[in-house]
Amino acid sequence: MDASRFAAIEWRYADAPVAYEEAVAFMEQRAADIRAGSAPECLWFVEHPPLYTAGTRAQPGDLVDPDRFPVHVAGRGGQYTYHGPGQRVVYVMLDLTHWGRDLRRFVHALEDWVIRTLARFNLHGEVRDGRVGVWVPRPGYPGREDKIAAIGVRVRHWVTFHGISLNVDPDLGHYAGIVPCGISEHGVTSLLDQGIVVPMTEVDVALRETFPEAFGPLQRS
Repeated sequence: MDASRFAAIEWRYADAPVAYEEAVAFMEQRAADIRAGSAPECLWFVEHPPLYTAGTRAQPGDLVDPDRFPVHVAGRGGQYTYHGPGQRVVYVMLDLTHWGRDLRRFVHALEDWVIRTLARFNLHGEVRDGRVGVWVPRPGYPGREDKIAAIGVRVRHWVTFHGISLNVDPDLGHYAGIVPCGISEHGVTSLLDQGIVVPMTEVDVALRETFPEAFGPLQRS
């Protein structure tokens, strides 16, 4: 494992909600700068005001209440999702030239990153074939699984942007305006919904500590 690769990453933390347009503009510029070699790779930790985003596979019928919150067309993969206060969004801007140039492995590393983070709070996250993201079985409801983290990525010239969103303590009722990720047979959950009360700062610490564990195997020798 090349520790210098991790040390070179810039870790940014927004101290106030970030408008979605501002986040996209930043990612676009940073991705271009990373490719040009004029800026370091970056992980940007933000929260957004309440909003919906539509990925490249979003279906119009999955936007149940289009007037509830602003709707933004996102360049990432996936369908409709919600962002808002109490949800940790991490925008991941990495040059995959240094991480194996394998998009599938990159997505799996994002999922593993979330799973390892949840394990720090004694919560068992799982992945499912055909359903991108991280899922938590609902105790007492056989076959019921709720989504606790969404993943949506975009890659340009092998530089990634967009990333993950992990539900810490958002208002889960805000998901009612969409069919999250086009999946109606399962629900959404959060750390708080699972009975885990934890400040965002502790979640950030866990994410930072587990990142090398999840992404170390991707590094090129």
